[in-house]
Amino acid sequence: MFYNKDDRMARTSSQDRTMYTLDLIRFQQLFPISNCISMGDDLCVVDLKYDPNLKFLGQPCKFDGFIAFFCISGEFRISINMTEFNVVENSLFINLPGNILRVLEIDDSQKENLHFVVMAMTRSYMQSIRVDINRLAGKGAMLFDNPCFILGEEERAVAKDYVMLAIKVLRSNLMHKRECISSLISSIFYLAGGMMEQKVADAFVHTDMKTGHGKDIFNRFLSLVVEYHTVERNVSFYADRLCLTPKYLSKLIKSVSGYSAPEWIDAYVILEAKSMLMYSGCTVKQIVSDLNFPNPSAFNKFFKKKTGLTPVQYRKQ
Repeated sequence: MFYNKDDRMARTSSQDRTMYTLDLIRFQQLFPISNCISMGDDLCVVDLKYDPNLKFLGQPCKFDGFIAFFCISGEFRISINMTEFNVVENSLFINLPGNILRVLEIDDSQKENLHFVVMAMTRSYMQSIRVDINRLAGKGAMLFDNPCFILGEEERAVAKDYVMLAIKVLRSNLMHKRECISSLISSIFYLAGGMMEQKVADAFVHTDMKTGHGKDIFNRFLSLVVEYHTVERNVSFYADRLCLTPKYLSKLIKSVSGYSAPEWIDAYVILEAKSMLMYSGCTVKQIVSDLNFPNPSAFNKFFKKKTGLTPVQYRKQ
């Protein structure tokens, strides 16, 4: 069962109508009150087993904040910006603001066993506690490539202690609770950042600098595509931003990812268009404008070539 989008989703702004954003208030409303502990509109922790409301996240959406999934047992598949990951027992998954998030599949055999803790917080809250996410995640590259990693025994024990302490403080009537929680959350992210940095370093012990450089360029390219795909579909735009020639960028992206730069750009545009057609309530004419197509005919041709359906046919499914 899916909830009405008007009850759960909010526009980012009048200038950015291309993707609906799930904010923290609406995120909390997805789950039973008894399972959700919050601190105002800034932070919530959800101790969750399988819930039918998770089906709502089966549709692409953006969360305007940070989410950390700590999987205690069970497993499920999740997509971040069209890249799929397995979230398995004893793993930690971190989602950055603006990513296109989608829970792909929860197998029936896993539903009874699924148990995880979710910590969600707003951008402004993260800024207020001065956690330098860019530095922790290698300017975002590490979290693009490695948003999900399995914790070792010691890491798992420490992470569990931190999370349980945060839950206890949130449930308490202690003075200076907000300040206590802020310090804990900051510590949790620096702890996670250190774990990620070590695991990435271990993974690249036998990787040469050329490959590492290529992956860095790819991650920077993908970050730009996430930000600009609704207004720029020309490879030269992204090449200029990266101080590379279009030919070199295209060759490098294909070599690292297996897909060409235009394929990545088009894939993001299609994902955005599908989300708008299904959930925005915008007319096709508005979508054409928001996605920066010259006219409806060009959009129809592009969409049908990529999906086999016209925008109207897709919306009527």
